[in-house]
Amino acid sequence: MAAFLKFTLLFLFIFNTNIKAQDNQDYPVLTSDHVKLFTKKSGKGPVCIFIHGGPGAWSESFESLGGNKLESQLSMIYYDQRGSGRSGNAPEENYSLDRMVEDIEEIRKQSGTEKVYLLAHSFGGILATNYAQKYPERVKGIILANCTLNLKYSLQQQIRYMNQLMNTDFTLSDASLLPDFIKARNELGKQGLDYKMLSGNKSNVELLNKIDSKNPSTFDFAQKAFSIQEYWKDYTPFTQSIKTPVLVITGTKDHSIGEDHYASFLFPNQQIIKIDGGHILYYEKNKEFVKAVSDFVHTTENQSGKIISNRK
Repeated sequence: MAAFLKFTLLFLFIFNTNIKAQDNQDYPVLTSDHVKLFTKKSGKGPVCIFIHGGPGAWSESFESLGGNKLESQLSMIYYDQRGSGRSGNAPEENYSLDRMVEDIEEIRKQSGTEKVYLLAHSFGGILATNYAQKYPERVKGIILANCTLNLKYSLQQQIRYMNQLMNTDFTLSDASLLPDFIKARNELGKQGLDYKMLSGNKSNVELLNKIDSKNPSTFDFAQKAFSIQEYWKDYTPFTQSIKTPVLVITGTKDHSIGEDHYASFLFPNQQIIKIDGGHILYYEKNKEFVKAVSDFVHTTENQSGKIISNRK
């Protein structure tokens, strides 16, 4: 189970306090239900909240492995979700999707910013999409970096790829999806091929693992999330109603999400950027990744400025 949890960490802000966020500073955020969230703001420019994956990972690996290159153009707010990383566990095991969305909204309030960008990775796409649906007026734009909006689909794609690698026949059926996923993942690890789920470069995954080995979490959210049915829902139909500008960054060899998962996204105002690589493009293809995000923000800011100017 420990190996499974570690893998899912890779796969995949707040109640007003007296602490003011400053550039390049860690600051705790206390939510309205009294969970202390690790939060850090760094950089300059429009505010962008980073939503990490998992379920149950943390923001450190993204920040350290190239996410911080965005700070020259964005005021990045990194936070660890409740029950994850350096944040506290939820009272009464409250890890509902709506509560996770409210954490993001309370972080936005604490930042003092009316509208923010959301940059999500992997499982974080589910949180970002649900936030944008609930608070469309608070979102300037959404960046979905190697994101899933359908956890069941992505796990099925992982099993399919593992079957190809090992010449096995683990089932994709709903009834035994999670148990078979665990079995397939354990077998892949025995064969020393588990790194291939994230990248074709083993040393890059080893570096990622080295950073993630410092994660101080109790992994409370990681252990609870897969028993919460709302995280298993297919959220791709939601995309049709979200009119916010969206940038979808997808890897041509992303075996964690599914190489073609992006094709089911139907955001009315979306741009899709395909980059040759796997699940950690923000590190392995950092220049392309940063350029795609920067171009998207620049275009969105210009369009927003024109709209405001036309209204005057």
